[in-house]
Amino acid sequence: MADAITEMSPLGGRAGSGADTAVIVEHPHLGKINLRGDSGDQAFMDAVAAAVGAAPPVEANTSVKAGKNNILWLGPDEWLVITPEGTQGAAEEALRSALEGQHASIIDGSDARTMIRLHGAHARDVLMKGCPLDLHPRTFGPGQCAQSILAKADVLIHQTGDAPTYDIYVLCSFSRYLWDWLADAAKEFS
Repeated sequence: MADAITEMSPLGGRAGSGADTAVIVEHPHLGKINLRGDSGDQAFMDAVAAAVGAAPPVEANTSVKAGKNNILWLGPDEWLVITPEGTQGAAEEALRSALEGQHASIIDGSDARTMIRLHGAHARDVLMKGCPLDLHPRTFGPGQCAQSILAKADVLIHQTGDAPTYDIYVLCSFSRYLWDWLADAAKEFS
């Protein structure tokens, strides 16, 4: 079965890349559920919290940790629920059950994007080569996320740690291009 999963990886199971100061690793099989609803509706917020462990963040460009899940803010009424590999079906069903009868949208987009983790002392420097976001620690830190452009590819960047560590969600069709760009941008720090 491991071979079948590797074959479905948009990056073909490539091993980690980069120097210790800018390490690149793919995590292709996380669940990615697009959730839409009214953040001003307490019943919606409570139902989501009951289903996945926390209410969605209401502050722009932030995330919340919900047990093993993460909920990333995409817009005033839109979030991306990230689940561990193999658990997106259960999370999606829990959301559907909890939100039954409410005005909400739940779409499993797990196969649309892959996640590339970039971490190490120079991870921020690598990102700054191709991303217009202000990634300075005073402005963008752990728990923050933003949709942007990285090397001309649409991405969602989520800083998960001070190391710094970034989870970069990219459409599968752009993943090989972005991987190669990141690996090339990290060479300077080898």
